[in-house]
Amino acid sequence: MTPWLAAAAAALAASTLALLLRFSARLPLALPGPRSLHDAPTPRIGGLAILAGTLPIALAAPPEVPGPWSVWVLATGLVAGVSLRDDWRGVHPVPRLACHFAAAFAVAIVLLRAGPELSLAGAVLGFAACSVLLVWAANLYNFMDGNDGLAAAMGVFGFGAYGIAAGMAGAPAALYAGLAAATLPFLALNLPPARMFMGDVGAVPMGFLAAALGLGGWRAGTWPAWFPLLVFLPFVADASVTLGKRIWRRERVWEAHKMHYYQRLHQLGAGHRGTLLIFGALMCGTAASALVTAAAAPEAGWVVIAGWSVAMAAFFSGIDYHWRHRTPANR
Repeated sequence: MTPWLAAAAAALAASTLALLLRFSARLPLALPGPRSLHDAPTPRIGGLAILAGTLPIALAAPPEVPGPWSVWVLATGLVAGVSLRDDWRGVHPVPRLACHFAAAFAVAIVLLRAGPELSLAGAVLGFAACSVLLVWAANLYNFMDGNDGLAAAMGVFGFGAYGIAAGMAGAPAALYAGLAAATLPFLALNLPPARMFMGDVGAVPMGFLAAALGLGGWRAGTWPAWFPLLVFLPFVADASVTLGKRIWRRERVWEAHKMHYYQRLHQLGAGHRGTLLIFGALMCGTAASALVTAAAAPEAGWVVIAGWSVAMAAFFSGIDYHWRHRTPANR
């Protein structure tokens, strides 16, 4: 598939966005609250436009992944469907997570069948690890969708990097390019001050696809195992470290909060624009590092991840320091 068709995906997404905006008064709204970073009701299902732009490419030009492509499409559709329902009317966490795990189970089975034969214990362990990773990726991406432009920018950088890496490997790159292209029109509306939010229908499937396609590309030999992690490291690091700290403090991790590092950076004065610029620089840096390392020295991938992890740990420690210094009540 040519770049022209990826551009067509973006045009379709933009048309869908225009239609959504026309009927924005009837759409579900994200209402401002004590745990949000916004102060005005905003339509929140802009992710539908990204899916609309991506679906034709997914059906016409699938990527190189193990197993029947229909399994991947149906699994993503299940995640998107329950997320749309959650945006519109709300879904209890139990059935919502059940749908996430059902989709993850389907993809995990396909991925495990593509590899070498494992012992029963190895198969069970691999299945469990893969399923949890997919569900966590879907939800962590959603957790990071709280600052204008942040999740959309990660989608453009992340799936754009997947597309470039697939092209370098001689593998089909159309779906990755289409995902990035379809996200661009939404990003234009989601830049500060946002006129529309992605909603669960955008953020949860994008997180699921980031992990699923990342694992699928690894199993297909398109890129090394470390590549997807490095590409999406800014989101993975923030969400995972925040969750770990909340578990350590015995907090109710299922409750909404404003303690992610990007949220605290915003509250420390960076605002939507400053937070997007800083995290956007991190996204650009990790994605570019992943591509350069994959092309020049793929055996050094884990070392590059270690280096970026040290840099992010220092960055997060700086936010922690200023948070304690400027807001003693939050120590």
